[in-house]
Amino acid sequence: MNRAKTRVTVAGVILTVLLFIAALITIVPFIWMLLSSFAPNSEIVKVTGGLFPAPTTVDNYVAIQERFDFLRLFGNSLFIAIVKTVIIIYTSAVLGFVFAKMRFRGRNLLFGLVMSTMMVPWAVTIIPQYEMMTRFGWLDSYASLIVPGMLSAFGVFLFRQSITGIPDELIEAAKLDGASDFRIFHRIILPMSRNTIAALAIFTFLWNWEDYLWPFLMISDEKKQLLAVGLKQFNGQYGTDYGGLFAATSLAIVPVIIIYVIFQKQFIAGIASGSGK
Repeated sequence: MNRAKTRVTVAGVILTVLLFIAALITIVPFIWMLLSSFAPNSEIVKVTGGLFPAPTTVDNYVAIQERFDFLRLFGNSLFIAIVKTVIIIYTSAVLGFVFAKMRFRGRNLLFGLVMSTMMVPWAVTIIPQYEMMTRFGWLDSYASLIVPGMLSAFGVFLFRQSITGIPDELIEAAKLDGASDFRIFHRIILPMSRNTIAALAIFTFLWNWEDYLWPFLMISDEKKQLLAVGLKQFNGQYGTDYGGLFAATSLAIVPVIIIYVIFQKQFIAGIASGSGK
């Protein structure tokens, strides 16, 4: 018995050490980037310097607004990420409710078709989508960023799995009380899907916040450009403003961290409920 406990304890210690090393490897580059954002370029690129640049200035944070209008890029990205996240959550919840609780012919086949879209690489659809946006006249418009991403097969899957666990008796009782499907969805389904909403919100916000290629293809107006694309402005013809780039990147990850900290408990519970059935 004691040997078994000893083995479990040793295994736990080894696992803890390995996890600590993995966490350290993950976080060190972020610490280096944060410290570098307060250092001049000469200190960052110094070959004979230490592992971490010495933070001595805040000029990089001042320069990113003066030279690149950072707040405008930040605001544009925040607007697009929030709008798309809200739309995707709502459409995914509606379709998840339909596939989970409504009975109609071909339901499973239709759900399978929706899931099959997850197997198609996104790069394959770039050219057709680009041609569609051109014909619609949506180039250089936020409609080209929002409309093609209004539906998410991954979100539909998460909500369908989560809503399946809601008892049918609860919905039937609401119908006996005279509640319509619209009212049942908004008063019962959505409040009971908070964990799934939080999980999908984090994923969706992160994907849209960091999206580069599609905004780069669609938006050419600098006033409408997003932050991920705007960061390339720090790469000049003869050099790179590393200090400004690191300062902008450090600020760019703040919204993601805030959202994850707020929804982390619901995120873990939502992933468990959405993938465990």
